[in-house]
Amino acid sequence: MALSSAGRVGAAGAAVVGVTFGMARYAYGVTLPDIQEDLELSELVLGLISSATFAGYLAGLLLARPLSVRRGPRAPTSVGAVSGTAGAVIVTLAQSPWLLAVGVVLAGSAGGWAWAPYSDIVTRTVPERAQPRALAIITTGTSGGLVLLGGLAVLATTGSWRLVWTGIALAAVVAAIVNVRLVPKVPPRSSSTPRAGWRGLIMPVRVLRVPIAYSLVYFAAIVVYFTYAADVLESSDLPTGAVPVLYMVMGTTGMVAVMTGALAQRLGSARVAALCLVAVAAALAPLGLASDSVPAVAASACVFGVGYMTGSAVLAVWTAEVLPERAGTAFTVCLVVGAVASVAAPAVAGALLPAMGMTMLLVATGVVSLASGVALLLHRPAAGSM
Repeated sequence: MALSSAGRVGAAGAAVVGVTFGMARYAYGVTLPDIQEDLELSELVLGLISSATFAGYLAGLLLARPLSVRRGPRAPTSVGAVSGTAGAVIVTLAQSPWLLAVGVVLAGSAGGWAWAPYSDIVTRTVPERAQPRALAIITTGTSGGLVLLGGLAVLATTGSWRLVWTGIALAAVVAAIVNVRLVPKVPPRSSSTPRAGWRGLIMPVRVLRVPIAYSLVYFAAIVVYFTYAADVLESSDLPTGAVPVLYMVMGTTGMVAVMTGALAQRLGSARVAALCLVAVAAALAPLGLASDSVPAVAASACVFGVGYMTGSAVLAVWTAEVLPERAGTAFTVCLVVGAVASVAAPAVAGALLPAMGMTMLLVATGVVSLASGVALLLHRPAAGSM
């Protein structure tokens, strides 16, 4: 039976986003300990490379928009898949810190290139009623990517960390082929002007105030979770393979985000986003307070997977509702804010860590996320902002 337009675009988008965002963007953190041991790199070099991956992601976000304006929104999604492939191959073969940095940054940029343009593809090729579902499916591809990444990392414990990156390269090739086969080539908008490029990101800020505020808190909270979860687990008495398994659990429970579109239509996107902030807060607390407990860590991962993936999916649905004629631009604005928050949050957390300690840092981050979720639930939006 032939797939509907929502099914074709959703499947292709989920594949590309799963590889570029769920695998390529997080693989460096998963393989970091083995990379450090194999290449004998200092903490400083590893930290600089980690920061550069966020810069690559931000560059992809900003460059995707003008490419979409000139070539249509499918073009940057293809660039993202190719970047993920090339970056993963380079990392697999890297024998020096410079080659490693080039590969990791290129792979990290893939998610920036690929994710936001699907909002434009969906709003221009999928019937309006099916758009929330398609957007949710695409974003939930990240969950599948995390599951595959965790599985590769578990397999790599019996071999080399390079197996993880080899697997990512192969998955990216498959995703690129699926994307070209299933996603129609959408032409650039005939009304495009220079303002529609990256400078056009400024215009939607006023009407996106609430989604932007949500993005700031949401991305800061999840990056703190991802940054310190591995450290917490490695310092506890849990098994060595706990980190890859954590990713697999988060990815598996995050699959519920495919229902985000229907949930947003029933409750409203803002309320769903608020509940996601509450879920992230509920995940941070047990990670900080009971990291030596397997049930507590498992519960944290399960709840975080739901809050993280649904929180990403609802942002795509929400921005498309607020600015349907410029859905890709609206989503990009929020993702750029999220990228800045992702860079700033670890720096702020690192500065506070010596004084607060890991437990208090995670709990305090959870309190901020919880308070923001409650504030969003109580917020009364102006007409047309939800």
